[in-house]
Amino acid sequence: MNKTTAKKYLSAIEGAKKKYLTCDNLSHRMGIYPEVIAEHLSFFEPMLAMDPSFDLNELVPAISNYIDQEEKKSVKKEVVKVYKNDLSGYKSVADFLYRKMTINGLVDRSASLSEVDLKILKKLVQSELDALKENKKK
Repeated sequence: MNKTTAKKYLSAIEGAKKKYLTCDNLSHRMGIYPEVIAEHLSFFEPMLAMDPSFDLNELVPAISNYIDQEEKKSVKKEVVKVYKNDLSGYKSVADFLYRKMTINGLVDRSASLSEVDLKILKKLVQSELDALKENKKK
């Protein structure tokens, strides 16, 4: 069972204005065989496949909880991007380290770099490595 299928069944069950809703009633509404509906919804109630007279309105809280849990899982982290403008402020890796990790010319061992700073450092290192490769080719 995936989130999209669960949402379809939830909207169909909630949209039906019957007090007692069976798989047969839902199949007429959705255009899906009752056996397929029972198989899908047996994820929430295993006895549903054996009992065709089960009231599907009882599954609404379980389906809602499942959808909520799936939406919490699918929250994506924000991707940190580094642009050329960020790199243009530093001439080299040494310049970056001097600005970010020193205080009055002394190395600050307690200094920590943020995710953006680490990505900038990575790009600066990569650009210096590329420059070294070009110099070796000449």
